[in-house]
Amino acid sequence: MKRDTILIFEDNVIDRTILAELFRSDYKILEAENGKEGMTLLNNNIASIAIVLLDNMMPVMDGFTVLEHLKEKNILNKIPFIMVTGETSPELEKKGYEYGIVSYVKKPYQPEVVRQVVHNAIGWFQYKMQLELMVKKQNINIQKQNSVLRQQTKKLNLVNEILIDSLSNIVEFRNMESKQHIKRIREYSLCLGKSVMKLYPEYELTAEKLIQIGWASSLHDIGKIAIPDSIILKPGKLTPDEFELIKSHTTKGAEIIQHRVRLNDRAIFEYAYDIARHHHEKYDGKGYPDGLKGDEISIAAQIVSLVDVYDALTSKRVYKAAYEPDKAYQMILNGHSGTFSPKLLKAFAEVRPRFESLLSMYADED
Repeated sequence: MKRDTILIFEDNVIDRTILAELFRSDYKILEAENGKEGMTLLNNNIASIAIVLLDNMMPVMDGFTVLEHLKEKNILNKIPFIMVTGETSPELEKKGYEYGIVSYVKKPYQPEVVRQVVHNAIGWFQYKMQLELMVKKQNINIQKQNSVLRQQTKKLNLVNEILIDSLSNIVEFRNMESKQHIKRIREYSLCLGKSVMKLYPEYELTAEKLIQIGWASSLHDIGKIAIPDSIILKPGKLTPDEFELIKSHTTKGAEIIQHRVRLNDRAIFEYAYDIARHHHEKYDGKGYPDGLKGDEISIAAQIVSLVDVYDALTSKRVYKAAYEPDKAYQMILNGHSGTFSPKLLKAFAEVRPRFESLLSMYADED
């Protein structure tokens, strides 16, 4: 049976109507005004439900009571649940993720964000279920066929890639950045990483590590989803207090990756955490948030730091026009956006033409 239904647990009729109308053109909608009624609808329609939007505060049976019942039946591993709440407590969020929900939607709703979160969750979860079914069917032969094992490992890594793409798309949407921004960051990181690997074997980079760094780089700015729109999209100069809040996207991003993002590849997880936290550190120790200096900054964070600056300089933003590649290159060499390692700058110079080619290949749409 096709999963074409969204089940909404929400006691507030206005909020329930808003959520229903967001998806009515693409999905069948089931609505419940309390937890008990919703459980009945879930049990009767479980095979057709694509996702559940679960309000935390409801009469008869609240959201966490519903989750407790479903956890015992292993339902949370079969259908994605998004919790709807007006609260912002970290303890509440932690509790929800421990039960197995895939995301939160905060009140009051931002319609486009809600659509994007739900769309990404359904797509990723359906792929996950298909993959798990495939693994189950092939598990009988896994000991005899090493090629099958390698293929499944590759497919499991694809789950990471889909999750990372989904999260980075949310960041792009949230920050009003182009769809090409994350692609450029990833390709620039791979390009510069190959140059570093060739010139400086002491960093012990490998082709596999570069692929992991490339994927991890996609989450470098995930912390910006915690920064208010009024600051992220401000066209003018930031106040000192606003700048301090912007700077906090590094530590917030690291926290999100550590506590909210479930990556099954440990290496990508470690690179993602490090890059999110340290991609604004500078070689002279004048960066943030930890004031790291020299090679206290990992080579992965150094690489993403430089390519992030290059992309920022060569891209149009709400507060500036795009610089020409030659100008951006000279600004980086001259320390316009902070100092970089001499080794990194040499590696950058080696691939400068390739960067310009990638900039053209993944150019923003007008």
